[in-house]
Amino acid sequence: MLLGFDIGGTKCAVVLGTTLTNGDLQIVDKQVLPTNKPVYEMIEGLFDTADELLVKQGITAENIAGIGISCGGPLSSKKGLILSPPNLPGWDNIPIVSLTEKRFGKKTLLQNDANACAMAEWKHGAGRGFSNIIFLTFGTGMGAGLILDGRLYSGTSDLAGEVGHIRLANLGPVGFGKEGSFEGFCSGGGIAQLAQIKVRQQLQMGQKVSFCQSLEELPFLTAKIVAEAAYQGDPVAIDIYRTCGQYLGAGLSILIDILNPEIIIMGSIYGRAQALLEPYLQAVIQTEAIEESRKACRIVPASLSENIGDIAALCLAESIAADYSNHIETIKR
Repeated sequence: MLLGFDIGGTKCAVVLGTTLTNGDLQIVDKQVLPTNKPVYEMIEGLFDTADELLVKQGITAENIAGIGISCGGPLSSKKGLILSPPNLPGWDNIPIVSLTEKRFGKKTLLQNDANACAMAEWKHGAGRGFSNIIFLTFGTGMGAGLILDGRLYSGTSDLAGEVGHIRLANLGPVGFGKEGSFEGFCSGGGIAQLAQIKVRQQLQMGQKVSFCQSLEELPFLTAKIVAEAAYQGDPVAIDIYRTCGQYLGAGLSILIDILNPEIIIMGSIYGRAQALLEPYLQAVIQTEAIEESRKACRIVPASLSENIGDIAALCLAESIAADYSNHIETIKR
């Protein structure tokens, strides 16, 4: 049995899974918790939930082959530390791996969510068969996981792929602590900020907006609300996603030019709003990216869809189990 923790800015998941005979990962049980408590209280809640799932399945920690933790970065997978992610306030230098190993007595692997999702899509999703892959989270934040020449690339300081920090404009929504950043324009929080700016302009000019009737409603706007309005034809909502799509195209053009990937896989928001974003991002890529590089690159939504965070955490646990199994086989020889 595999145990996974998917730690996010708005919610966390505790997942039990197993590897099937065909190599696929199967989710056996799962519990979702809102990320709404102080850090150590939240961690204790995750551990207690894991214990409850184990009891429910009639197994103990001894039956766990490995534990994987997927979390928004920055973090240090080598040291097992979560290092002040912008979407997890208060999670500063948290020794999550040592805490987990102490509680369950099993080897634990930590990776940022983009890297973990890149591995999951590479091994079990849209990235199967490719050697050069970029995975973009495109959820609460924006980060990238890089599979280069058939290997996960994490960089010297475990910070490769923090593309959300790239500045795309001098002015714009704030993401990853930087105004006008890739994350500022292309993330759930960024789209909400764009919506607040554009809707405020309309309301102050006396124009009606179908999905927001007053200035008091501005703080409650979300990427989902705006997408639903855009699909229903609201011109303000469409314009918000047009802006997001254009900056998404600019960011992707940079990545295509630098890394020359075979495929770019995008999660979360892209899977739900592809029709709203694709025409605008493709128009920018056509003018900005090197022709041979863009022709060699496919851009697709994550095939693991809403389960990607769960499979990503289990994929990390699976890699531990595989390493252990290989070690045992070596000893036998």
